[in-house]
Amino acid sequence: MKEFITFEKMIAPIIITILFWIAVLADVIIAFGIMFTESFPAGLAILIFGPLLLRVYFEIMIVIFKIFETLKEIRDK
Repeated sequence: MKEFITFEKMIAPIIITILFWIAVLADVIIAFGIMFTESFPAGLAILIFGPLLLRVYFEIMIVIFKIFETLKEIRDK
């Protein structure tokens, strides 16, 4: 509990992971909606490239926290 109070352990990476899966699920639902109501090729493109772009975006956010953890380890040495 002390780790959370003193911000030694970050909960943001856990939240980011959960948000990633919610975003992928929403992307798939939206892509299928677009595929069957408006434009099949556009929906297919969203279905293919949406999760990839989401992954890159969320990985960048995770890297920021990994950098913080590495800097903290260097400081502690």
